[in-house]
Amino acid sequence: MSRPPVPFVVGVGRSGTTLLRLMLDAHPEVAVPPETGFIPRVATLEGERLRNRFFRVMVRQPAWPDYGIPEEDFRRALRGIEDFTVAEGVRCFYATYALARGKARYGDKTPPYRAHMPLIETLLPETRFVHLVRDGRDVALSRRGLWFEGGQTVADVARAWREGVETARAGGRAVARYLEVRYEDLVADPGAELRRVCAFVDLAFDPAMLRYHEGASERLGEIGDRYARDGSLRSARDQRLAALQSTTRPPDAGLAGRWRRDMGEADRAEFEREAGGLLRELGYAP
Repeated sequence: MSRPPVPFVVGVGRSGTTLLRLMLDAHPEVAVPPETGFIPRVATLEGERLRNRFFRVMVRQPAWPDYGIPEEDFRRALRGIEDFTVAEGVRCFYATYALARGKARYGDKTPPYRAHMPLIETLLPETRFVHLVRDGRDVALSRRGLWFEGGQTVADVARAWREGVETARAGGRAVARYLEVRYEDLVADPGAELRRVCAFVDLAFDPAMLRYHEGASERLGEIGDRYARDGSLRSARDQRLAALQSTTRPPDAGLAGRWRRDMGEADRAEFEREAGGLLRELGYAP
């Protein structure tokens, strides 16, 4: 059966993936939930009582409260699948989320899926991957002082950025449909870049995508406290929302290239020692 393409936004954290998520989600036909992360865990499920085990894994994941789907509603939707497979269960999750928001199509934005693109394509052949790339020096500045950084050095961030981008690009070579989008182009000319993304996923561009910021606060309001599996608080809602505040405003081209004015010489040199080759390969000036 032919299914409409499903955009999956991947990338390195702080590269603008939430911005693109909100732009896609602002389309009248598309709903993109908060980050999922469950696909690698459920993709390998098999054997007896598969439907029940799939349900338990889904509702016990730490991110489940963010989706706003009552457990019984999801259980009922899963029961409606005549010949259950994990792939149909995953589609059921996205469709249930989209239907609750009056949308016919859905997508995903989970940056770490950059390491699982072939697996996801095998499970959901309709997936089309959009890799958002941003100058790593701006990524380093954007990450500075955030709650999840834990005292990383500039070299640590540079290494993580290089490895993350290289992983996503390698995954892109291994799947059938992959599009690379530069954050700098997205904020400089969002209309042109969104039309390119829409064409890639067989979706008619809608001007509402450019007004994503009007509903961004409401959409981000889904985010709650995040708890670890042992019940301890891993990240507070306020911390998570504070890291996303720039997405509640129109695109700011001034955020591109800010390393030129805000990054010290020593930090810049340290970053470029670790990742200068990839910067040049991507066309970012040293």
